[in-house]
Amino acid sequence: MTTPDWFVFRGTGEPHDGVERLPPPPPWRAFDGEPLIEAVPPLGSESTRRLGTRGTSGTVWRPEELELINAALYLRRPLLVTGDPGSGKSTLAHALAHELGLGRVLHWPIVSRTALRDGLYSYDAIARLHDMQMARETGEAYTEDIGEYVRLGPLGTALLPHARPRVLLVDELDKSDIDLPNDLLNALEEGEFRIAELQRIARRQPEVRVLTDDGDRAPVQKGRIRCRAFPVVVMTSNGERDFPAPLLRRCLHLDLPSPRNDDWGTARLDSMVRAHFGATDLSGSDRLISDFLQASPGSLRAADQLLNAIYLTQEAVRDSEPDRQRLAELLMRPLDQGDHGAR
Repeated sequence: MTTPDWFVFRGTGEPHDGVERLPPPPPWRAFDGEPLIEAVPPLGSESTRRLGTRGTSGTVWRPEELELINAALYLRRPLLVTGDPGSGKSTLAHALAHELGLGRVLHWPIVSRTALRDGLYSYDAIARLHDMQMARETGEAYTEDIGEYVRLGPLGTALLPHARPRVLLVDELDKSDIDLPNDLLNALEEGEFRIAELQRIARRQPEVRVLTDDGDRAPVQKGRIRCRAFPVVVMTSNGERDFPAPLLRRCLHLDLPSPRNDDWGTARLDSMVRAHFGATDLSGSDRLISDFLQASPGSLRAADQLLNAIYLTQEAVRDSEPDRQRLAELLMRPLDQGDHGAR
């Protein structure tokens, strides 16, 4: 398929500066945060691990998937990515960061206790009080720097006024409590938030340098953080719950089905395997891919199971075909058949 000229993300895994070709955002999605942050952090080790030895995503993207991904980039809207485990939801964020040169992915894993504040920032008042008390007891001079006790979370760091958008992965949003999706609405729609502890001292200290999720320091003026380039937000869900309509209408929904037993499914899995194993001799992997795709209709399998089976059968039982087959079947048992299919 010929890649349309308007595509910024091509899904090839080859880094390029296509993000610079993005037109200005729609007027209702334009932001003007200050002061501008020009630096782009390097790609993280997690992206390297996920994308394989060749630095590519190992995913063959369908044309309609690429259209939705690029639409989200143009419209500066979050992507809500749904699909079975192992369908490539989280990998998409790392593929975007790698191909578009957007640095380390800011990863926000969601659990049932996660609140919006966890993603925005934390303030360590106890450590601040402890340092003040220690200074009094030892007689040492205490120079107060409240920025040492404020640390931005993944969402807060993504909303800093970066010149180039950061990639934020909100992983497994469906595991959150009922309030978090609604709480996210304002931050994602307005592209800004406020740090109450810094607003209280804004008159005497209008700018404070706070810690970021990258481990650096960033200036915050008058306790307000507002983005310049809206981040590339990838929110994943395994479909364990429904989301409120106000959140859905502010996102673009991309569903990544598990690979099917067709030409596209075979090509997607083969590309993923080649990306992760590089030049390794993969004799027998075609058979395992075929077995993986021929699972019973409706059964649930994850691509990680296929990678595990290929690695172990290549390294542990290379010389015994019956043992290879038995071990592969053991590792690729459907996940939804109770005790992984064991009886």
